Amino acid sequence: MTHMHGLTTMVLTADDVDAAAAWYAEALGTAPYFRRPEDGPAAYVEFRLGPDEDELGIMDRSYAPGAGGAGPSTTYWQVDDVAAAVDELLSRGATPHEPVTEREAGFSTGSVVDPFGNVLGLMRSPHWAERH
Repeated sequence: MTHMHGLTTMVLTADDVDAAAAWYAEALGTAPYFRRPEDGPAAYVEFRLGPDEDELGIMDRSYAPGAGGAGPSTTYWQVDDVAAAVDELLSRGATPHEPVTEREAGFSTGSVVDPFGNVLGLMRSPHWAERH
């Protein structure tokens, strides 16, 4: 049986990878560690985030697989304060997707759509926080 062991890379898409990389670099407070091609317009960039070095990639939308009828999924990133994170991303040009919602057992979630059309989920997870 195949087991999923955890998140490796979340890949977003954008028509202008360099613009998306600049937006995320400012929002995340870090520059991408990987870029291809190294010169000219980027086709792919990747960031490493947090103590587990989770990877966030941004790929030129022209390389994205066809929709195939499947809807987008949401990947959630741990934050200390979901409402504050949502507000900050909205101030950077994101648009609301799902409101901040307090869940059971100390979880809270919310999401925005980045300026490039990707859903970015934010979560405060007590399980994640207790591991780190």
